[in-house]
Amino acid sequence: MAWTAAGGALWRTRCRVDLQAPVRTHGLGFSAAGSRRCSSKPDRATKRSNFRPAADSTRDWIGPPNHLSNLRPIIYHIPENETELERRLRKLRQETEEWNHNFWTMQNVTFSKEKEAFIISQLKAKGLSQRDEQGRRRSLNSEEMAVFYKSFLDKNRKRHANYNKEWYRRNFTITMLMGRVAFHNTWKTIAEKCSGKKKSTPTT
Repeated sequence: MAWTAAGGALWRTRCRVDLQAPVRTHGLGFSAAGSRRCSSKPDRATKRSNFRPAADSTRDWIGPPNHLSNLRPIIYHIPENETELERRLRKLRQETEEWNHNFWTMQNVTFSKEKEAFIISQLKAKGLSQRDEQGRRRSLNSEEMAVFYKSFLDKNRKRHANYNKEWYRRNFTITMLMGRVAFHNTWKTIAEKCSGKKKSTPTT
């Protein structure tokens, strides 16, 4: 796949999409092709980029990761003669991207807030302030944090399971639609070539 940087975004060829299941990890035992890190500033607004490609662009554009969801926003190219099938595929991909962004924004903000609250409560139980004598922020060791990670995982296990089910359902539908679009376009190309050959054949 060819990539190039321009205007703070990246372009990729149409109808090529990474379909790896985004099972995220926060050190909670999840495995994934690409993990989603929690934002260090969860109270910031979930502002999306206002970037728009040139009107004559013929590519999908991918921007930098959102600071809360850590997902890259995609601006999908809309071809001039978009078919109904292509429109269905694009709409589903856009809806899935927004659904994904909302889920991981909420998940990451919740994780960060609960993690912070856990650290403060543990330090308070030890009779310690949040900062040491040098003004440096205190932290807990890995064994102490493992208690929080396990608790967060157990509490959100059903939510993650439901997310994964919905993701695979959407992913399957997207894959099927992409196959139908590719088949339709291939058949259309073959038909046009055959039609062109018939027109160029001299009559006797």
